[in-house]
Amino acid sequence: MFTLIRALTYATIFSGFVLIAIPMSILERSGLTRPDVIGGWHFAGILTLVAGFILTVWCVLSFVFLGKGTPFPLDPPRQLVVRGPYTVIRNPMYVGAALSMSGAAMFYGSAWLFGYVVLFLLVAQVFVILIEEPTLSETFGDAYADYCRRVGRWV
Repeated sequence: MFTLIRALTYATIFSGFVLIAIPMSILERSGLTRPDVIGGWHFAGILTLVAGFILTVWCVLSFVFLGKGTPFPLDPPRQLVVRGPYTVIRNPMYVGAALSMSGAAMFYGSAWLFGYVVLFLLVAQVFVILIEEPTLSETFGDAYADYCRRVGRWV
């Protein structure tokens, strides 16, 4: 239970800043407001945002219940998580976050917010290659190497 509380605390802080505060700032500075009428494109944005949110929550819960840890790099899973969304791609949490922000960009019709999503994914790619993958390789050894051969980083 304590692991779940730690994971939710980290996820809330990370999400609050990276997925809510920065995007809201981008929207405010660009002068975009909530549309008066919700059309098809807006509805698609809402569905994309919700799908990304569900995927992100699934990842956090997978870290807690399967990996016995949190998404926070200083409190990582103690076991390699290779089930749930991690059977499809190695980095579904980043994809979920990007989907959520892309949904918001669609809803608001914001090219600036979509640009932030691209920047977020570029930073995630660099972090994954330079820090996350070497750490996982060192921590989980052959099991992680096997996993990398079976499951792609992003697709």
